[in-house]
Amino acid sequence: MASARSIVWITGASSGIGEALAYRYARAGAALVLSSRREGELRRVASACSGVPVSIVPLDLGRPEMMVDAAERAMALAGGVDVMVHNGGLSQRASAVDTAYAVDELMMRTNYLGPVALTKALLPHMIAKRRGHFVVVTSVLGRVGMANRSAYCASKFALDGFFRALRLEMSPSLIDVTLVMPGFVRTNIAHNALTGDGRRAGADDPDIVTGMSPDACADRIFEAASARRRDVYVGGMKEHAALLASRWAPRVLDVFLQARARKARASPRGE
Repeated sequence: MASARSIVWITGASSGIGEALAYRYARAGAALVLSSRREGELRRVASACSGVPVSIVPLDLGRPEMMVDAAERAMALAGGVDVMVHNGGLSQRASAVDTAYAVDELMMRTNYLGPVALTKALLPHMIAKRRGHFVVVTSVLGRVGMANRSAYCASKFALDGFFRALRLEMSPSLIDVTLVMPGFVRTNIAHNALTGDGRRAGADDPDIVTGMSPDACADRIFEAASARRRDVYVGGMKEHAALLASRWAPRVLDVFLQARARKARASPRGE
């Protein structure tokens, strides 16, 4: 469990799962570094994390070239980083053929290259200490492909693969990796998702509206990270069933997901 001596850096900390994780780690007594693009919202979250040191490092994961400077600033402010929670990211709502390449590129920079660049900036520090932990919030869609999420799935599959390989490489250095696969969680991820031309979708998905609360999700992530678990799924039964089907009954899953995509196209809201 995190203690007052643990320094935990959380990206995407201005709302949703990241905000809930900030509160959960604060209750455990961890010192925090909070990051997102919205400095005002970070300050709001920081003010609610009473009783623990909180540093704010605004950053845009879509600019991987800035991650070295961000890491240096975070370590200077907080005195180091023990746990890096890669939570920030973007989603997508458009078919592959209707998605501009610029959107694919932005999705990869934000969801994959930004976290990778941040990881590489922190690794020498963790290797020198022979201690560190990466908690990586990927997605069920980092294991299961889904229509109208091609760029998002690609970025999350890439993130999953990178950190599985890194876990093997870092084992001798006592650096752990916990991969978290959330299902549907009640956040603004769908509302803020990018359409094919890069505009915000501006609409919620019914599955997300009825999904797990961010607080419940954060509790599960915290427990898994504290236990140094390798992989953890967080969500409802249907998402878990999709993960199982992707391995044991992929053709059945394809039929189900294709039917879901047809229903979405027929919906007035495109859900």
